[in-house]
Amino acid sequence: MIKAKKYNWKDSNLALFGSDVEKQVKKDAAKTELAWKDAGKKPGLQIWRIVKFKVVAWPRDDYGKFYNGDSYIILKTYKKKDSDELHYDLHFWIGADSTQDEYGTAAYKTVELDQLLDDKPVQHREVMDHESDMFKTYFPTITKMEGGADTGFRHVKPRDYKPRLLQFKGSRRLVSLRERPLSKHSLDGGDVFILDNGLDIYQWNGDGSNKDERMRAMQYLQQLKSERGRARSETIDQRRCAPEHPFMKALSDAKPEEEDQTDAKEDTSKPAMFRLRHEANKLTFSQVAEGDLPKAKLDNNFVFVVDTKKELYVWIGRGANKMERQNAMAYAHNYLRTTGHPFIPIACINEAREPDAFWKVLV
Repeated sequence: MIKAKKYNWKDSNLALFGSDVEKQVKKDAAKTELAWKDAGKKPGLQIWRIVKFKVVAWPRDDYGKFYNGDSYIILKTYKKKDSDELHYDLHFWIGADSTQDEYGTAAYKTVELDQLLDDKPVQHREVMDHESDMFKTYFPTITKMEGGADTGFRHVKPRDYKPRLLQFKGSRRLVSLRERPLSKHSLDGGDVFILDNGLDIYQWNGDGSNKDERMRAMQYLQQLKSERGRARSETIDQRRCAPEHPFMKALSDAKPEEEDQTDAKEDTSKPAMFRLRHEANKLTFSQVAEGDLPKAKLDNNFVFVVDTKKELYVWIGRGANKMERQNAMAYAHNYLRTTGHPFIPIACINEAREPDAFWKVLV
């Protein structure tokens, strides 16, 4: 598949039912989805990547590593205190350069796995660089790499590595790792960077970087060295890194392309609540509240979309019909494309299985 240059929200319609994507996915699913064989059987984390309409298990050694050209499905299985019942949070993660075929398949397969687990999971949509706090807690570090997994460095000999510039940004458990263009313009004095050149590895500490970024970068550097055996490393501070240092000489003077901010605009909207209703063979999506989000507006005969501007909840009432349930996530996703906050996380929850965070946003 040809990768889109940048994630284009105008093309990111998840209402793919009846499309060629759905037909291909159903055809493969008809053969029985072997990837779900052990899904959700015991507490823990499981990750799959979408490869040409198929679900492929992601290696455990690579958990927390994501490529911006791919889409993934992540299942968190757990038990609550004093209970043996299994509970689930089910996420699909969309890379910034993932194709519509890939993230459409991820969304469809997420619903399929949800149904396999008797509709017990809370479904979540995660967009690269806008992940929910819950998602971030699953990994000590989230590593975001350029390209797709098939172009990765997992099995390449150290001497054959192409240089990579890695940025460490965040604090405490939420330090993220992101590959950046090999350019001096990528450097930010508030963060830490590692130049990975196979057998020569440099850690560059920005003057304004914090101890968590420095510590996580150092741990990553030591891990690289242990994997490669004879690799050499050096840690340098921004103020002491001269222009002739090998770290700086490896970086281009060219300014990289600006990251795509498609449809970026000032967000002046207020929190809002909407109802999705199927009646007389027609689906209607209408606003029922703005500003305050009253729980009294919820009606268990329908689906409601609750937009806090930081996270969006899709609440599915017990009495919601099949059409409302099947189209809930697509309507939520497409609604967000019209707002000034299209990338926020989405959580799809069933009545009586709401997380505490949901009730806290209602009045």
